[in-house]
Amino acid sequence: MAQQQSAGRPSDAGRTVLTGARIARPSGVADNGRITVEGSRIADIRSRDADRGGNRGGDSRRRGDVAPPAAGTTVDLTGHLIVPGFVDVHVHGGGGGSFSSADPEECLKVAATHRRHGTTSMVASTVTGDLSELARQAAVLAELVQQDELVGIHFEGPFISPHRCGAHQPELLRDPDPADVRKLVDAAHGAARMMTVAPELPGGLDSVRLLADAGVIAAIGHTDSSYDATREAIDAGATVATHLFNAMPGLGHRTPGPIAALLEDERITVELINDGTHLHPAILQMAFRDAGAERVAFITDAMGAAGMTDGMYPLGPMRVEVRDGVARISEGPTAGSIAGSTLTLDRAFKRAVTVDGLTVDQAVQALSANPARLLGIDDRAGSLAPGKDADLVVLDAAYDLVGVMRRGEWLVRPTGV
Repeated sequence: MAQQQSAGRPSDAGRTVLTGARIARPSGVADNGRITVEGSRIADIRSRDADRGGNRGGDSRRRGDVAPPAAGTTVDLTGHLIVPGFVDVHVHGGGGGSFSSADPEECLKVAATHRRHGTTSMVASTVTGDLSELARQAAVLAELVQQDELVGIHFEGPFISPHRCGAHQPELLRDPDPADVRKLVDAAHGAARMMTVAPELPGGLDSVRLLADAGVIAAIGHTDSSYDATREAIDAGATVATHLFNAMPGLGHRTPGPIAALLEDERITVELINDGTHLHPAILQMAFRDAGAERVAFITDAMGAAGMTDGMYPLGPMRVEVRDGVARISEGPTAGSIAGSTLTLDRAFKRAVTVDGLTVDQAVQALSANPARLLGIDDRAGSLAPGKDADLVVLDAAYDLVGVMRRGEWLVRPTGV
Protein backbone atom coordinates (compact mmCIF):
# COMPACT_ATOMS: atom_id res chain seq x y z
CA MET A 1 0.00 0.00 0.00
CA ALA A 2 1.43 3.40 -1.02
CA GLN A 3 2.25 5.82 1.78
CA GLN A 4 -0.33 8.59 1.98
CA GLN A 5 0.95 12.16 1.67
CA SER A 6 0.31 14.35 4.71
CA ALA A 7 -2.30 17.06 4.25
CA GLY A 8 -1.04 20.14 2.44
CA ARG A 9 2.30 18.56 1.51
CA PRO A 10 3.13 18.22 -2.20
CA SER A 11 4.03 14.83 -3.58
CA ASP A 12 7.53 14.00 -4.81
CA ALA A 13 6.19 14.48 -8.33
CA GLY A 14 5.64 18.16 -7.49
CA ARG A 15 9.18 18.64 -6.21
CA THR A 16 12.12 19.95 -8.25
CA VAL A 17 15.67 20.02 -6.90
CA LEU A 18 18.21 22.28 -8.59
CA THR A 19 21.77 21.27 -7.73
CA GLY A 20 25.35 22.33 -8.38
CA ALA A 21 24.82 25.99 -9.32
CA ARG A 22 26.07 29.17 -7.73
CA ILE A 23 23.12 30.82 -5.97
CA ALA A 24 22.66 34.55 -5.48
CA ARG A 25 21.36 34.78 -1.91
CA PRO A 26 20.65 37.97 0.09
CA SER A 27 23.79 37.14 2.10
CA GLY A 28 25.94 36.79 -1.03
CA VAL A 29 26.69 34.35 -3.83
CA ALA A 30 27.11 30.78 -2.57
CA ASP A 31 28.85 27.98 -4.48
CA ASN A 32 27.56 24.49 -5.22
CA GLY A 33 24.05 25.27 -4.05
CA ARG A 34 20.84 23.31 -3.95
CA ILE A 35 17.35 24.74 -4.23
CA THR A 36 14.32 22.57 -3.50
CA VAL A 37 11.08 23.75 -5.05
CA GLU A 38 7.78 22.32 -3.86
CA GLY A 39 4.72 23.41 -5.79
CA SER A 40 4.99 27.13 -6.47
CA ARG A 41 7.40 27.96 -3.65
CA ILE A 42 10.98 27.52 -2.57
CA ALA A 43 11.06 24.91 0.18
CA ASP A 44 14.77 24.86 0.99
CA ILE A 45 18.11 26.35 -0.06
CA ARG A 46 21.49 24.92 0.88
CA SER A 47 25.06 25.40 -0.24
CA ARG A 48 28.45 23.78 0.08
CA ASP A 49 29.70 26.71 2.17
CA ALA A 50 26.92 26.22 4.72
CA ASP A 51 27.37 22.45 4.69
CA ARG A 52 31.00 22.99 5.77
CA GLY A 53 29.83 24.97 8.77
CA GLY A 54 30.02 28.47 7.33
CA ASN A 55 27.15 30.87 6.85
CA ARG A 56 28.03 32.59 3.60
CA GLY A 57 25.20 30.84 1.83
CA GLY A 58 22.64 31.72 4.51
CA ASP A 59 21.70 28.07 5.07
CA SER A 60 18.72 27.59 7.38
CA ARG A 61 19.96 24.27 8.86
CA ARG A 62 21.85 23.95 12.12
CA ARG A 63 25.56 23.31 11.78
CA GLY A 64 26.29 19.63 11.57
CA ASP A 65 22.88 18.62 10.20
CA VAL A 66 23.11 16.05 7.44
CA ALA A 67 21.22 16.92 4.28
CA PRO A 68 18.59 14.25 3.61
CA PRO A 69 18.16 13.11 0.04
CA ALA A 70 15.34 14.88 -1.76
CA ALA A 71 13.06 12.91 -4.05
CA GLY A 72 11.44 14.35 -7.16
CA THR A 73 13.04 15.76 -10.30
CA THR A 74 16.71 16.68 -9.90
CA VAL A 75 18.33 19.13 -12.32
CA ASP A 76 22.11 19.44 -12.39
CA LEU A 77 23.01 23.08 -13.04
CA THR A 78 26.72 22.88 -12.35
CA GLY A 79 28.51 25.80 -13.99
CA HIS A 80 25.44 28.03 -13.88
CA LEU A 81 24.26 30.92 -11.73
CA ILE A 82 20.75 31.11 -10.25
CA VAL A 83 19.39 34.58 -9.49
CA PRO A 84 15.95 35.75 -8.35
CA GLY A 85 13.34 36.44 -11.01
CA PHE A 86 13.61 40.01 -12.27
CA VAL A 87 11.06 42.67 -11.25
CA ASP A 88 10.29 45.46 -13.73
CA VAL A 89 8.40 48.47 -12.37
CA HIS A 90 8.26 50.28 -15.73
CA VAL A 91 7.47 48.44 -18.97
CA HIS A 92 5.12 49.46 -21.80
CA GLY A 93 5.27 46.57 -24.24
CA GLY A 94 7.12 43.75 -25.94
CA GLY A 95 6.68 40.90 -28.39
CA GLY A 96 5.03 43.29 -30.84
CA GLY A 97 2.31 44.25 -28.34
CA SER A 98 1.53 47.06 -25.92
CA PHE A 99 -0.05 47.34 -22.50
CA SER A 100 -1.87 50.41 -23.86
CA SER A 101 -3.85 48.30 -26.32
CA ALA A 102 -6.73 47.59 -23.91
CA ASP A 103 -6.68 44.09 -25.47
CA PRO A 104 -6.27 41.40 -22.80
CA GLU A 105 -4.69 38.90 -25.20
CA GLU A 106 -2.17 41.43 -26.44
CA CYS A 107 -1.31 42.42 -22.87
CA LEU A 108 -0.75 38.75 -22.01
CA LYS A 109 1.57 38.47 -25.02
CA VAL A 110 3.61 41.39 -23.66
CA ALA A 111 3.87 39.75 -20.25
CA ALA A 112 4.83 36.39 -21.76
CA THR A 113 7.60 38.00 -23.82
CA HIS A 114 9.24 39.58 -20.81
CA ARG A 115 8.82 36.46 -18.70
CA ARG A 116 10.83 34.51 -21.27
CA HIS A 117 13.59 37.03 -20.62
CA GLY A 118 13.49 36.55 -16.85
CA THR A 119 11.00 39.19 -15.68
CA THR A 120 8.72 37.17 -13.42
CA SER A 121 6.97 40.22 -11.88
CA MET A 122 6.09 43.41 -13.75
CA VAL A 123 4.09 46.61 -13.56
CA ALA A 124 2.29 47.57 -16.78
CA SER A 125 3.01 51.14 -17.86
CA THR A 126 0.60 53.18 -19.96
CA VAL A 127 1.36 56.10 -22.29
CA THR A 128 -0.26 59.54 -22.31
CA GLY A 129 -3.78 59.53 -23.73
CA ASP A 130 -7.24 60.93 -23.08
CA LEU A 131 -8.44 60.26 -19.55
CA SER A 132 -11.33 58.15 -20.82
CA GLU A 133 -8.98 56.00 -22.90
CA LEU A 134 -6.54 55.59 -20.00
CA ALA A 135 -9.44 54.57 -17.77
CA ARG A 136 -10.45 51.93 -20.35
CA GLN A 137 -6.90 50.59 -20.46
CA ALA A 138 -6.74 50.57 -16.65
CA ALA A 139 -9.91 48.47 -16.40
CA VAL A 140 -8.38 45.78 -18.62
CA LEU A 141 -5.02 45.84 -16.84
CA ALA A 142 -6.71 45.70 -13.43
CA GLU A 143 -8.31 42.38 -14.43
CA LEU A 144 -4.86 40.99 -15.25
CA VAL A 145 -3.60 42.17 -11.87
CA GLN A 146 -6.45 40.28 -10.22
CA GLN A 147 -5.39 37.18 -12.19
CA ASP A 148 -1.79 37.54 -10.93
CA GLU A 149 -0.48 38.20 -14.43
CA LEU A 150 0.73 41.67 -13.42
CA VAL A 151 1.72 43.35 -10.18
CA GLY A 152 0.03 46.68 -10.91
CA ILE A 153 -0.37 49.66 -13.21
CA HIS A 154 1.93 52.62 -13.77
CA PHE A 155 0.43 55.74 -15.36
CA GLU A 156 3.25 57.55 -17.15
CA GLY A 157 1.45 60.67 -18.26
CA PRO A 158 -0.59 62.68 -18.99
CA PHE A 159 0.48 64.81 -16.00
CA ILE A 160 3.96 65.61 -17.30
CA SER A 161 5.81 68.63 -18.67
CA PRO A 162 5.31 69.60 -22.32
CA HIS A 163 8.94 70.74 -22.28
CA ARG A 164 10.12 67.21 -21.38
CA CYS A 165 7.43 65.10 -23.03
CA GLY A 166 9.82 62.70 -24.77
CA ALA A 167 7.72 60.09 -26.59
CA HIS A 168 4.40 61.41 -25.24
CA GLN A 169 2.05 63.40 -27.49
CA PRO A 170 2.25 67.06 -26.40
CA GLU A 171 -1.37 67.87 -27.28
CA LEU A 172 -2.62 65.20 -24.89
CA LEU A 173 -0.70 66.44 -21.86
CA ARG A 174 -2.47 68.22 -19.03
CA ASP A 175 -1.74 69.74 -15.66
CA PRO A 176 -2.06 67.31 -12.73
CA ASP A 177 -5.43 68.39 -11.36
CA PRO A 178 -5.93 66.23 -8.26
CA ALA A 179 -9.49 65.47 -9.37
CA ASP A 180 -8.19 64.00 -12.64
CA VAL A 181 -5.47 62.12 -10.81
CA ARG A 182 -8.13 60.61 -8.54
CA LYS A 183 -10.19 59.56 -11.60
CA LEU A 184 -7.31 57.48 -12.95
CA VAL A 185 -6.52 55.95 -9.57
CA ASP A 186 -10.19 54.99 -9.13
CA ALA A 187 -10.35 53.60 -12.68
CA ALA A 188 -7.63 51.11 -11.75
CA HIS A 189 -9.86 49.54 -9.06
CA GLY A 190 -7.02 49.20 -6.55
CA ALA A 191 -4.40 48.14 -9.12
CA ALA A 192 -2.69 51.54 -9.49
CA ARG A 193 0.87 51.16 -8.18
CA MET A 194 2.62 54.24 -9.56
CA MET A 195 2.00 57.50 -11.38
CA THR A 196 4.60 59.81 -12.91
CA VAL A 197 4.01 63.51 -12.27
CA ALA A 198 5.91 66.69 -13.13
CA PRO A 199 5.61 68.37 -9.71
CA GLU A 200 6.32 71.91 -10.95
CA LEU A 201 3.04 71.98 -12.89
CA PRO A 202 -0.10 73.54 -11.33
CA GLY A 203 -1.59 70.98 -8.95
CA GLY A 204 1.61 68.92 -8.95
CA LEU A 205 2.37 68.98 -5.24
CA ASP A 206 -1.27 68.41 -4.26
CA SER A 207 -1.36 65.45 -6.65
CA VAL A 208 1.78 63.98 -5.12
CA ARG A 209 0.18 64.25 -1.69
CA LEU A 210 -3.01 62.64 -2.97
CA LEU A 211 -1.10 59.71 -4.46
CA ALA A 212 0.94 59.19 -1.30
CA ASP A 213 -2.22 59.23 0.83
CA ALA A 214 -3.84 56.71 -1.54
CA GLY A 215 -0.90 54.31 -1.28
CA VAL A 216 0.16 54.91 -4.89
CA ILE A 217 3.83 55.57 -5.62
CA ALA A 218 4.32 59.16 -6.75
CA ALA A 219 7.19 59.28 -9.24
CA ILE A 220 8.95 62.42 -10.44
CA GLY A 221 9.68 62.38 -14.15
CA HIS A 222 9.26 64.04 -17.54
CA THR A 223 9.83 67.19 -15.56
CA ASP A 224 11.38 70.64 -15.84
CA SER A 225 11.45 70.96 -12.07
CA SER A 226 14.09 72.93 -10.19
CA TYR A 227 16.19 71.50 -7.38
CA ASP A 228 14.07 73.22 -4.72
CA ALA A 229 10.75 72.25 -6.30
CA THR A 230 11.91 68.64 -6.52
CA ARG A 231 12.80 68.66 -2.84
CA GLU A 232 9.31 69.99 -2.08
CA ALA A 233 7.81 67.11 -4.04
CA ILE A 234 9.90 64.58 -2.13
CA ASP A 235 8.75 66.10 1.15
CA ALA A 236 5.18 65.86 -0.17
CA GLY A 237 5.57 62.10 -0.62
CA ALA A 238 7.30 61.33 -3.93
CA THR A 239 9.54 58.24 -3.68
CA VAL A 240 10.66 57.38 -7.23
CA ALA A 241 12.65 59.06 -10.02
CA THR A 242 11.19 57.98 -13.37
CA HIS A 243 14.13 56.92 -15.60
CA LEU A 244 16.58 59.27 -13.90
CA PHE A 245 18.56 61.58 -16.24
CA ASN A 246 16.15 61.01 -19.14
CA ALA A 247 13.37 63.56 -19.85
CA MET A 248 14.61 66.08 -17.26
CA PRO A 249 17.15 68.94 -17.14
CA GLY A 250 20.79 67.95 -16.98
CA LEU A 251 22.91 68.37 -13.87
CA GLY A 252 24.23 71.95 -13.74
CA HIS A 253 26.82 73.40 -11.41
CA ARG A 254 24.69 76.50 -10.68
CA THR A 255 21.26 75.02 -11.35
CA PRO A 256 21.49 71.40 -10.14
CA GLY A 257 17.89 70.71 -11.11
CA PRO A 258 15.97 67.55 -10.20
CA ILE A 259 18.83 65.10 -10.72
CA ALA A 260 20.84 66.29 -7.72
CA ALA A 261 17.77 66.34 -5.46
CA LEU A 262 16.72 62.85 -6.52
CA LEU A 263 20.19 61.33 -6.15
CA GLU A 264 20.88 62.76 -2.73
CA ASP A 265 17.63 61.93 -0.96
CA GLU A 266 17.50 58.51 0.73
CA ARG A 267 13.74 58.36 0.30
CA ILE A 268 14.04 58.10 -3.49
CA THR A 269 14.46 54.96 -5.59
CA VAL A 270 16.02 55.88 -8.93
CA GLU A 271 15.01 54.06 -12.10
CA LEU A 272 17.80 53.50 -14.64
CA ILE A 273 17.54 52.18 -18.21
CA ASN A 274 20.70 50.13 -18.64
CA ASP A 275 20.63 49.51 -22.39
CA GLY A 276 23.76 51.39 -23.45
CA THR A 277 21.65 53.98 -25.31
CA HIS A 278 19.85 55.91 -22.60
CA LEU A 279 22.84 56.22 -20.25
CA HIS A 280 26.61 56.31 -20.62
CA PRO A 281 28.28 53.73 -18.34
CA ALA A 282 30.00 56.53 -16.39
CA ILE A 283 26.61 58.08 -15.60
CA LEU A 284 25.23 54.75 -14.45
CA GLN A 285 28.23 54.24 -12.19
CA MET A 286 27.80 57.75 -10.81
CA ALA A 287 24.19 56.96 -9.93
CA PHE A 288 25.26 53.79 -8.10
CA ARG A 289 27.96 55.67 -6.25
CA ASP A 290 25.77 58.62 -5.23
CA ALA A 291 22.48 56.85 -4.54
CA GLY A 292 23.93 53.55 -3.33
CA ALA A 293 23.13 50.11 -4.70
CA GLU A 294 20.12 49.77 -2.41
CA ARG A 295 18.31 52.68 -4.10
CA VAL A 296 18.66 51.73 -7.79
CA ALA A 297 16.02 49.88 -9.81
CA PHE A 298 16.83 48.84 -13.36
CA ILE A 299 13.84 49.12 -15.67
CA THR A 300 13.27 48.37 -19.33
CA ASP A 301 10.86 51.19 -20.25
CA ALA A 302 10.34 48.75 -23.12
CA MET A 303 7.90 49.32 -25.96
CA GLY A 304 6.45 46.79 -28.40
CA ALA A 305 9.74 46.02 -30.17
CA ALA A 306 11.31 44.40 -27.11
CA GLY A 307 12.12 40.81 -28.03
CA MET A 308 11.48 41.62 -31.71
CA THR A 309 13.40 42.77 -34.80
CA ASP A 310 13.79 46.28 -36.26
CA GLY A 311 10.70 47.79 -37.87
CA MET A 312 7.66 49.98 -37.20
CA TYR A 313 5.73 49.59 -33.96
CA PRO A 314 2.92 51.38 -32.09
CA LEU A 315 3.49 53.21 -28.81
CA GLY A 316 0.11 54.29 -27.53
CA PRO A 317 -1.33 56.48 -30.31
CA MET A 318 2.11 57.05 -31.93
CA ARG A 319 4.26 55.20 -34.44
CA VAL A 320 7.82 54.27 -33.57
CA GLU A 321 10.63 53.16 -35.86
CA VAL A 322 13.25 50.80 -34.51
CA ARG A 323 16.68 50.80 -36.13
CA ASP A 324 19.60 48.83 -34.76
CA GLY A 325 17.53 48.18 -31.64
CA VAL A 326 16.94 51.89 -30.87
CA ALA A 327 13.32 53.11 -30.88
CA ARG A 328 12.49 56.65 -32.03
CA ILE A 329 9.24 58.51 -32.79
CA SER A 330 8.81 58.42 -36.55
CA GLU A 331 6.60 61.50 -37.15
CA GLY A 332 5.00 64.56 -35.60
CA PRO A 333 6.45 67.31 -33.38
CA THR A 334 8.49 64.84 -31.31
CA ALA A 335 9.91 62.93 -34.31
CA GLY A 336 13.38 61.60 -33.61
CA SER A 337 12.88 61.42 -29.83
CA ILE A 338 13.93 58.18 -28.18
CA ALA A 339 10.72 56.24 -27.56
CA GLY A 340 11.34 53.90 -24.67
CA SER A 341 13.63 50.97 -25.30
CA THR A 342 13.79 47.49 -26.78
CA LEU A 343 15.52 46.25 -23.63
CA THR A 344 14.81 43.05 -21.72
CA LEU A 345 16.07 42.63 -18.18
CA ASP A 346 18.28 39.63 -18.92
CA ARG A 347 20.30 41.90 -21.22
CA ALA A 348 20.37 44.57 -18.51
CA PHE A 349 21.77 42.02 -16.05
CA LYS A 350 24.48 40.85 -18.42
CA ARG A 351 25.48 44.40 -19.28
CA ALA A 352 25.63 45.32 -15.59
CA VAL A 353 28.23 42.66 -14.76
CA THR A 354 30.17 42.50 -18.05
CA VAL A 355 30.24 46.17 -19.11
CA ASP A 356 29.33 48.36 -16.13
CA GLY A 357 31.57 46.63 -13.62
CA LEU A 358 28.83 45.83 -11.13
CA THR A 359 29.00 42.76 -8.93
CA VAL A 360 26.39 40.01 -9.17
CA ASP A 361 25.06 41.14 -5.79
CA GLN A 362 24.63 44.72 -7.02
CA ALA A 363 22.91 43.57 -10.20
CA VAL A 364 20.50 41.39 -8.19
CA GLN A 365 19.67 44.35 -5.99
CA ALA A 366 18.90 46.55 -8.99
CA LEU A 367 16.91 43.98 -10.95
CA SER A 368 15.11 42.07 -8.21
CA ALA A 369 15.46 43.05 -4.55
CA ASN A 370 15.04 46.82 -4.76
CA PRO A 371 12.06 46.90 -7.15
CA ALA A 372 10.33 44.14 -5.15
CA ARG A 373 10.77 46.15 -1.97
CA LEU A 374 9.52 49.30 -3.71
CA LEU A 375 6.35 47.50 -4.79
CA GLY A 376 5.83 45.90 -1.39
CA ILE A 377 6.10 42.33 -2.73
CA ASP A 378 9.45 41.50 -1.14
CA ASP A 379 7.72 39.03 1.17
CA ARG A 380 7.30 36.72 -1.83
CA ALA A 381 9.61 37.98 -4.59
CA GLY A 382 12.93 39.72 -5.19
CA SER A 383 15.22 37.23 -3.47
CA LEU A 384 15.81 33.50 -3.16
CA ALA A 385 14.68 32.29 0.24
CA PRO A 386 12.57 29.45 1.69
CA GLY A 387 8.86 30.27 1.63
CA LYS A 388 9.09 32.72 -1.26
CA ASP A 389 7.69 32.18 -4.73
CA ALA A 390 9.87 29.93 -6.89
CA ASP A 391 10.69 32.74 -9.31
CA LEU A 392 14.21 32.33 -10.59
CA VAL A 393 16.51 32.83 -13.57
CA VAL A 394 19.31 30.49 -14.63
CA LEU A 395 22.33 32.08 -16.32
CA ASP A 396 25.30 30.37 -17.94
CA ALA A 397 28.96 31.23 -17.40
CA ALA A 398 28.68 34.12 -19.88
CA TYR A 399 25.62 35.50 -18.03
CA ASP A 400 23.28 34.55 -20.85
CA LEU A 401 19.80 33.37 -19.87
CA VAL A 402 19.23 29.64 -20.23
CA GLY A 403 16.29 29.07 -17.86
CA VAL A 404 13.32 30.84 -16.27
CA MET A 405 11.05 29.45 -13.56
CA ARG A 406 7.94 31.28 -12.39
CA ARG A 407 5.84 30.01 -9.49
CA GLY A 408 7.63 26.67 -9.74
CA GLU A 409 6.97 26.14 -13.47
CA TRP A 410 9.61 26.28 -16.18
CA LEU A 411 8.89 28.99 -18.75
CA VAL A 412 12.31 28.49 -20.33
CA ARG A 413 13.83 25.08 -19.65
CA PRO A 414 17.60 24.74 -19.36
CA THR A 415 18.95 22.37 -21.98
CA GLY A 416 18.36 18.77 -20.94
CA VAL A 417 15.72 19.50 -18.31
